[in-house]
Amino acid sequence: MKKGVPAKKIVLSGLFIAIGILLPGITMRIPAVGNMLLPMHIPVMLLGFICGAPYGAAAGFITPLIRSALLSMPPMFPTAVSMAFELACYGFLCGLLYEKLPKKTIFIYVSLILAMLGGRIVWGMASLVFYTLERNAFTWQLFLSGAFLNALPGIAIQLVLIPLTVIALKKNKLME
Repeated sequence: MKKGVPAKKIVLSGLFIAIGILLPGITMRIPAVGNMLLPMHIPVMLLGFICGAPYGAAAGFITPLIRSALLSMPPMFPTAVSMAFELACYGFLCGLLYEKLPKKTIFIYVSLILAMLGGRIVWGMASLVFYTLERNAFTWQLFLSGAFLNALPGIAIQLVLIPLTVIALKKNKLME
C-alpha cells in the first residue's frame, strides 16, 4: 500500500533542483554560452525520466524562479517566468511520455524529442504573453533563434547526455 510521497523522490527532486540552480554557474560569466548550452534544462529533464511527470514539472517550474530570486539570473520577468513554464513542460512531458510509451531504448529518444518540442512551444507561448505584457515584441525570428538556432549546441548535448544517463541508470537498476 502506497501512502504519501516517497522520500526518495523528494530527495532526488531537491538534488536536481540544486543542480539546476548551480550548473548554469559554469556558464554564468558568458550568458550567450548559457543560452546555447541550456544547463538548467538537463537536470529537469532527467528528473522527469527518473521520478516522473509531477516531480519533473514541479522542479522545472521552481528551478528558474529560485535561481532568479537568489542570483538575479536569469532576470525574473519575463525570462525566468517564461522558463518556468518551459522547464515545467520539459519535466512533465519527459516523465509522462517515458511512463506511457513502450520501454524500448528508442522511446527514450522519442520521449525526449517530443518533450523538447513541447517545452519550446510552451516557452514561445509564455514569452509571447509576457513580452506583450511588457509592450515588447516577441517575433517569429526571436522564437526561432531562442528556441532552436541559438540552442543547437544544448539540444545536441541533451540528445546525447540524457538518453545515455537514463540507459545507464536502467541498466544498473537505479531507476524503475
